[in-house]
Amino acid sequence: MQADLPILDDFSLASLNTFRIPARARHYLRVDGAAQLEAVRRDPLLAGLPRLVLGGGSNLLFTRDFDGIVLHMAGQGKELLGEQDGRILVRAQAGEGWHAFVQWTLAQGLGGLENLSLIPGTVGAAPIQNVGAYGTETKDVFHSLSAYDMASGEVRTLDAAACRFAYRDSIFKHPEGRELVVLDVTFALPAAWTPNLRYAELARAVEEAGLTEPTPQDIGRMVEAIRRRKLPDPAEIGNAGSFFKNPVVSSEHCARLLAEFPQLVHHAQADGSEKLAAGWLIDQCGWKGRVLGAAGVYPKQALVLVNLGGAQGEDVVRLARAIQEDVKAKYGVELEPEPVFI
Repeated sequence: MQADLPILDDFSLASLNTFRIPARARHYLRVDGAAQLEAVRRDPLLAGLPRLVLGGGSNLLFTRDFDGIVLHMAGQGKELLGEQDGRILVRAQAGEGWHAFVQWTLAQGLGGLENLSLIPGTVGAAPIQNVGAYGTETKDVFHSLSAYDMASGEVRTLDAAACRFAYRDSIFKHPEGRELVVLDVTFALPAAWTPNLRYAELARAVEEAGLTEPTPQDIGRMVEAIRRRKLPDPAEIGNAGSFFKNPVVSSEHCARLLAEFPQLVHHAQADGSEKLAAGWLIDQCGWKGRVLGAAGVYPKQALVLVNLGGAQGEDVVRLARAIQEDVKAKYGVELEPEPVFI
């Protein structure tokens, strides 16, 4: 093992996952850039170990200790690159905190990321998950990223097409992208900004505030207020945000459900399918506020599972499976978890 790499052994990961699940890594390395990844790749002992790339730990659930090396992406830095084709390009290193980066762009007078305010995690994780909220997804404001290829040792640049963005999905979640480690991300923000008020609750907040011409900063503050009202702060209650994806079903399936459940919350998609509100389905099954051991469903938002104190990963898994079974039995709908189970 390379002596010049500051590797820590038997490292606690409890503070590096927002569920605050106790887990340990056989080896841990804080990574600031490609040089350290190259050193890991060239080390015969490290290169053969299972590898987990970690950002803010806000989209994973540890169910056991990790018997390999955790690469904690911690590179810092952000810059304004200038205008291109009516868009302002900004770049941030993978380890930058996402919300802090959004706040920085707003402080520069730039709109585009405000609907994604207060999402936990890091910049490097945003394209992996194609994070989205309140009518905006990462892909909508994405330009390109740099990634280190652990297989070839090359630094590659990927545009939006190469990232293969889909709903909470990207190439990085599939076998052909799992050797790629995101180093930095460049976003393309509109030079001529207009507010995105497609999300009804956000549009209502703007109307109630009497804002006829809201600024990006106004929208950002309102998104923060909505999120704080509905979602638990991971610093206070262990959680990974929305635990389940909103399921997408055929229009025929949706029609059958509406015939039996007229209040079903659904949203038509461009391809003719229908996206259902997972939180509504879970709530209707009576899970909001319920507790199962040391894990529970957040009383204000049924889509969020929480660590009530001392929960193990398996406690959360058991709760999630019970919810999935009830939703499947009542609605014939499969709920898919958002977090990655480790």
